[in-house]
Amino acid sequence: METTETNNRVTWLTKEKRPIVIAGPCSAESEEQVMETAHRLKATTKSDIYRAGIWKPRTSPGSFEGVGVVGLPWLKRVKDETGFPVTVEVAKAKHVELCLEFGIDILWIGARTTVNPFAVQEIADALKGVDIPVLVKNPINPDLALWIGGVERLKKAGIKEIGAIHRGFSNLGEKYYRNRPQWQIAIDFMRRMPDVPMICDPSHICGRRDILQEVSQKAMDLDYDGLMIESHIDPDNAWSDAKQQITPEVFGTMITEMKLRHDYEDNRALQSDLDRLRAVIGHIDDEIINLLSNRMNAAREIGQYKKENNMTIYQNKRWNEIIDRAKTQASKSGLSEEFIIRYIKAVHDESIDQQEKVYKE
Repeated sequence: METTETNNRVTWLTKEKRPIVIAGPCSAESEEQVMETAHRLKATTKSDIYRAGIWKPRTSPGSFEGVGVVGLPWLKRVKDETGFPVTVEVAKAKHVELCLEFGIDILWIGARTTVNPFAVQEIADALKGVDIPVLVKNPINPDLALWIGGVERLKKAGIKEIGAIHRGFSNLGEKYYRNRPQWQIAIDFMRRMPDVPMICDPSHICGRRDILQEVSQKAMDLDYDGLMIESHIDPDNAWSDAKQQITPEVFGTMITEMKLRHDYEDNRALQSDLDRLRAVIGHIDDEIINLLSNRMNAAREIGQYKKENNMTIYQNKRWNEIIDRAKTQASKSGLSEEFIIRYIKAVHDESIDQQEKVYKE
């Protein structure tokens, strides 16, 4: 396992070590299951850190909510027998206290906890004066400020080694993913906090095994720093999230087949060629902005006409016509329907704002 020594302490969350690979079962179910999973993962040589859920915040109260503190000694045994550093999800100060007592190496804050600043602050307060890495999953809802705020609370508590986990966002009516990735939010996070390693959790994004490789590869192509993948010795009979877990052997093959690309930002020749290609996009973007400006001028003229004739700004029939036309054009142009609807909605919202300004004049 590659690690970095910093001031005589070992760090596992370093951007120089790419990819950082975290694997293990969604839930610790028994000592035998935890240990067999760990040894089989170790045999693949593809994992750096072992994960297991001890406390499981579930949507329904009747669901399996984890074995609790009895599972912590099992993870200590994993460390002793395999050398894996181990990581556990914490949701409150008591969890932190117990993890520190049993020598857990890395903590992570789950999506249901990140969404609550009071809970994150409680964890941050419990970690003051403690030298331990912490990972922060994105909140369930697509709120970049809330995600960054969780990291900032930990930084203010003195935590030096912090990473982020992108596990996707809940979206009503989603059919393909369990949690829609909304990659741009994670990319915005990386732009705002470039020193914080970004780990992708494809298991929770996908919610199913068949697209794990595809999503994992995309994360690597987007220059993520690592992956957190759920692995179980008997996935179909797992006590939680059975559909998204894979065996250690399938995990090992998946990581082996991963294509690891690099940004090569220091390679002047490559960057020069890339800059020439990007210049074309820059010119097109300028044209798009000019066209949008012209469109808003037309929208303001329409707003003036509606105002003079005492008409509502929003007209449902017209909006449906715009959507239908955009879908048809998207299909002809090779663009995804999802993208064009997002784009047209954004343009429509801005048009309404422009017309509202006309109404207020």
